[in-house]
Amino acid sequence: MPATDTAITLARFNESHLEGITALYNEPAVTRQVLQMPFQSIEVWRKRLATDNERDIKLVALHQKQVIGSIGLEQFTRIRRSHAGSFGMGVLPAWQGKGVGSKLLATVLDIADNWMNLQRVELSVYADNEAAIGLYRKFGFETEGLFRDYAVRDGRLVDTLSMARLRRTPKAG
Repeated sequence: MPATDTAITLARFNESHLEGITALYNEPAVTRQVLQMPFQSIEVWRKRLATDNERDIKLVALHQKQVIGSIGLEQFTRIRRSHAGSFGMGVLPAWQGKGVGSKLLATVLDIADNWMNLQRVELSVYADNEAAIGLYRKFGFETEGLFRDYAVRDGRLVDTLSMARLRRTPKAG
């Protein structure tokens, strides 16, 4: 498989990607690093697709029309939090470290900055997921806190980090 960025295309998540997105998040190595439950049905993803909302951007990374990664960026709907959003992403293990995550993240941050005018983008990540933490730091995310015993993984409670990237626009005058 090529490791070149040009072999990877991004698209808005649609009906044709349902099988691929279901397979991505049912991949044990991916499920282990996200808050999804294993063995989700295609109907779970069909329902998520049906919530078409311009504050919720869902993209897939494709290689030869096969889903190899995905990212979802959601702007918060509460008025006093509408300057902020959060995202979650997953990349097939065979494609990790090959620029897929960077391409997905760069794209949604461009949308966050230039289309949604978000000033704050947040995420949570397992505290031991060094590759993901490195990717997020590369894009300007900083650790804001540690959530101890945040989620169950492999039958044990594990910690997560709260990370955020702030974008401050210059004040007028």
